[in-house]
Amino acid sequence: MRFEFIRSIHAISADQWNALLGCDYPFARHEFLAALEDSECIHGDSGWHSCHLLVYRGEVLVAALPGYLKDHSYGEYVFDWAWADAYQRYGQRYYPKWLGAIPFTPCRGPRLLGNPEPALIGAIGNALNDYCQHQGLSGWHCLFPEQDVSEHLRAAGSAQRLGCQFHWYNRDYHSFDDFVATFSSRKRKNLLKERRRVQQQGFSFSTLTGAAISPQHWQFFHQLYQRTYLKRSGHGGYLNLAFFQALGANLAQHCVLVLAHLNDQTVAAALYLRDQHTLYGRYWGCLGEFDFLHFETCYYQGIDYAIAEGLARFDGGAQGEHKLARGFEPLLTYSNHQLTDPRFAAAIADFVTEEAAMMCDYFDQARAHLPFAQKRSQTNNN
Repeated sequence: MRFEFIRSIHAISADQWNALLGCDYPFARHEFLAALEDSECIHGDSGWHSCHLLVYRGEVLVAALPGYLKDHSYGEYVFDWAWADAYQRYGQRYYPKWLGAIPFTPCRGPRLLGNPEPALIGAIGNALNDYCQHQGLSGWHCLFPEQDVSEHLRAAGSAQRLGCQFHWYNRDYHSFDDFVATFSSRKRKNLLKERRRVQQQGFSFSTLTGAAISPQHWQFFHQLYQRTYLKRSGHGGYLNLAFFQALGANLAQHCVLVLAHLNDQTVAAALYLRDQHTLYGRYWGCLGEFDFLHFETCYYQGIDYAIAEGLARFDGGAQGEHKLARGFEPLLTYSNHQLTDPRFAAAIADFVTEEAAMMCDYFDQARAHLPFAQKRSQTNNN
């Protein structure tokens, strides 16, 4: 078995990489990772430096793991600031670290490409351990893998950490009315009141996909995205216009843009990506403040689209307990962590064990606040 770390996604062809991916999950595709590099959203002084792992059996490429050397913990959505602080208090260096993740993308999905068997996953874990030791890294982390991969990485010795997101599931609905008919009367009334308030303000919506999203649309959306990010966080967004233009050029079939119009002016937009089974709500922007427009543009229009397209799931993004009242159900997410210093590794293992118990309690409490008239079975973590 041979392990190779490459410092650019362009060190491997798109055909080779995407063949390992084996599905149309957009964020792990060669084109998406190349868009991040080519637009310079990563590399340079961004704190993200490509360091993808390739696994060969003989001369045959059998697995890959998108990865980055990180100089900070921004843009990850699995928060390890306290771990970095602990290192600093003991006079040790936490950064750089190796991160198996998709930059700025807290979406569960394929991380270990090629469907390797458990024994190979264990060997990959050992190879990451060796790499971190030899490179002087504090350790490695894998964020938002699918559950089975996370379990195999845990069995190979890493600490498994739980998180919780809120996703919408299509129960063979034929329309939005079918969906809200499953709500209790009071919850249904509240949701429909929100949609009605948006209509009363005079908004209309259009949905563009693929090549129908023009360069002008991408430029306008980028302006909205940066404006809203700056207002919310005090600094601009991670992604620049060149990145969004690359999405339109190379991943058009995965792009869905919802535009909100008022008095013949487009005032808000939400960008989704999609694959065969799932809609992913990613970014949004707005020119002003309007009652419930965010919920309509980012959630209800997405549900409408998912039902019309027969998609099974709608991943509305990280965090957001407010999604519960709107029919998004809690979902456990996973990450894996292995630190090179055995003292810190043991402390982190204890921490994530305690945290997992609290996270499972939180998951159960979240389910108790779902708006449905009948309780849902807990089947959404597979």
